[in-house]
Amino acid sequence: MARARSKNNLSRSARYTSISETDRALFRQSIENVVPLASDRIALRKPRPKPNARHTLADDKAVLRELANPSIDFDSIENGDQLQFARPGFQISRLRKLKRGCYSVEAELDLHGLTVQQAQHETAKFIQNSRKAGFKCVRIIHGKGNRSKGNIPKIKQNLDRWLRQWDAVLAYSSARTYDGGTGALYVLLRN
Repeated sequence: MARARSKNNLSRSARYTSISETDRALFRQSIENVVPLASDRIALRKPRPKPNARHTLADDKAVLRELANPSIDFDSIENGDQLQFARPGFQISRLRKLKRGCYSVEAELDLHGLTVQQAQHETAKFIQNSRKAGFKCVRIIHGKGNRSKGNIPKIKQNLDRWLRQWDAVLAYSSARTYDGGTGALYVLLRN
């Protein structure tokens, strides 16, 4: 039995050492142009594409269509009035935090000097881009209307209506004095 073991051991080691020089040269030649892999991980399947929010896109388009046909009562909002809005079911405590400026503002849009149509377009673009970027709280500076005819804040009034129609907007409130007061809004966006 001892003899059989040593024969097996010899045959195993003989397999590795008994490769001829021509076989070794042939092996080296066959792997000569082999490039090592950059990664040892294999992608088993393609990454899934990001979901396409059909209802959100449809809602955004509907808002844009509605914004194109404004019907505004310009007597509804005065120059110094504070604006505030929250969706049904929105927590009052979160609205208070928004009014106090407790949320950090991640992006800002200044509508000074724009016409109502330009402001509408810029606001729509800003809300969409902010949502895509994942921003939670943004500030929109609309001004107080001091330079408009009769000191009527047209952009402020329109903005109040536009933001209520946008499903992406959870709540908004006039900003704190140091952030623009009644001439700016904090807007809380849906994730």
